[in-house]
Amino acid sequence: MITLTDNAVAAIKTALSRASEPAEGFRIMVQAGGCAGFKYLMGLESVSREGDAITETDGIKLFVDAGSQPHVAGMTVDFLTGLDSSGFVFDNPNAREKCGCGKSFS
Repeated sequence: MITLTDNAVAAIKTALSRASEPAEGFRIMVQAGGCAGFKYLMGLESVSREGDAITETDGIKLFVDAGSQPHVAGMTVDFLTGLDSSGFVFDNPNAREKCGCGKSFS
């Protein structure tokens, strides 16, 4: 469903190791909003929810709720570090358009 690059896996593992409370994995969601119609939400997750698709990459459990699954199917998530900023980058084949920040799509 979603491919995590080595950089994304490393970033998520770092976040999991620094979490103030134990977390089971990482959640990616799509929600209405953002400057292009939909926005990505991400965060650490302690348990799966009903309807979740659960995949595992290099020991990282990735949770995607049922409503978000069609929007992110086939997506690749990377993590880039640059001089100006660092963050997750989404290569989503389902996005017709995306905003300049790369965090919102339609």
